[in-house]
Amino acid sequence: YGHSNQLRQARAMGDYLIVGVHTDEEIAKHKGPPVFTQEERYKMVQAIKWVDEIAPGAPYVTTLETLDKYNCDFCVHGDDITLTIDGKDTYEEVKTAGRYRECKRTQGVSTTDLVGRMLLMTKAHHSNIDEDLDYRKHTDNFGKGPKGHSPWTGVSQFLQTSQKIIQFASGKEPQPGDTIIYVAGAFDLFHVGHVDFLEKVHRLAEKPYIIAGLHFDQEVNRYKGKNYPIMNIHERTLSVLACRYVSEVVIGAPYAVTADLLDHFRVTLVCHGMTEVVPDKDGSDPYEEPKRRGIFQLVDSGSNLTTDLIVQRIIKNRLEFEARNQKKEAKELAVLEAMRRLEEEKH
Repeated sequence: YGHSNQLRQARAMGDYLIVGVHTDEEIAKHKGPPVFTQEERYKMVQAIKWVDEIAPGAPYVTTLETLDKYNCDFCVHGDDITLTIDGKDTYEEVKTAGRYRECKRTQGVSTTDLVGRMLLMTKAHHSNIDEDLDYRKHTDNFGKGPKGHSPWTGVSQFLQTSQKIIQFASGKEPQPGDTIIYVAGAFDLFHVGHVDFLEKVHRLAEKPYIIAGLHFDQEVNRYKGKNYPIMNIHERTLSVLACRYVSEVVIGAPYAVTADLLDHFRVTLVCHGMTEVVPDKDGSDPYEEPKRRGIFQLVDSGSNLTTDLIVQRIIKNRLEFEARNQKKEAKELAVLEAMRRLEEEKH
């Protein structure tokens, strides 16, 4: 949602927004291994409602040649400076030419912060967590941001305001002839699996109006366990609102899809993905009412990406990073030891 907010601000500066997305190779060279593949990132950026077009394989250093290639008047970046691997400002050329504009960074979130929360997953914030000694040693030296008071969302520093929700919301009411479709879930770490699902749901009707019900943090924790959700309800709300397929969000939707909810929003179809549906607290099926009305439909997103898999990717990257560092340190120690021996032999 931090990226989405930047794109929202950029779009407001002009009439047509083209977003350059780097390849995996470019990111690995300048920043380290990406969590999502380039194909996943292309799809996720394209799904943000303020984006008109993407430029796949955009160079890491933005040049006037790139701006001219896409017929752009100027480029926009957040107010945090980005540097190349050799320490140069990646926007130096366009700044000098007066074709650079800046937007405000979203306070309280960064990719590093979210990665930190994922690595804190294995700390026992919840009673049903399995502590793993192998993971514990690296969670302790990463994600050291101030810990939030809430046990539900690790270290979130994000503060929600009504203004931010208004900026993200479409504000469109359902129109006569619209098919009102209700979907519900955690939508944690809003990712390409969610995008694929919502895109498929969107295709089910000629004039779809998709309402996404987001469960409160405590509810998500009840059925997901561990330290889920990684993002709190406010962060998840903005992430889902930024998606072009979603018209409205119910913040803190009830876990069971009730008759009251269906009648209130005049829902004509309720969809769920292929993931497991955990029973409600009383053991009942949360989709019992839409099934009784014959308006429930399972939708296969065609994606196998889950929040769990993203966390696994993060941990894998982290372990590989540590292993590389250990090898590097061992090599440096061996060189120092060899030099020390040479010095001793000289004397």
